[in-house]
Amino acid sequence: MTALTAPVHRWALGLVTILTVAAGLVVADPAPQTAQAAACSGTTGVTVIVDFTAFGGDIQTACAPGDPATGLAALQGAGFTVAGTARWGLAFVCRLDGLPTAAAQACINTPPTTAYWSYWHAPSGGAWTYSTLGVTGYDPAPGAVEGWAFGAGTAPGIDP
Repeated sequence: MTALTAPVHRWALGLVTILTVAAGLVVADPAPQTAQAAACSGTTGVTVIVDFTAFGGDIQTACAPGDPATGLAALQGAGFTVAGTARWGLAFVCRLDGLPTAAAQACINTPPTTAYWSYWHAPSGGAWTYSTLGVTGYDPAPGAVEGWAFGAGTAPGIDP
């Protein structure tokens, strides 16, 4: 390395380091996997149900194949796009598939208790239980059902 290329090399390495750190601050997830359009069968994965009715949409059911390590991995593996808050990152889900919009919720801190994505668990065919753990701290078992609904903490509008 010549005397001239050494400073350029260090500068380029520094720029790559800064860009890498900055990329880690983004609160949106990488491109989601293609969703399977139905519930998982048996223990082939984790079924994820997202209730978009608060936004005039439908209730969507998808399968996260395999054994996702966290609720976040199940949500992403089922094909949903997740955005967290600026303060907590993806540990606090603020948007699913772009809802609520940025105009309705800035996603800086946690949303108000009357307008947030509540997180639920259930065994297949069982009853919903409100999650006491965050999306990055819960490990759903294959065959389980994960649920999400927007509002003041009500369960998804369909049974698991």
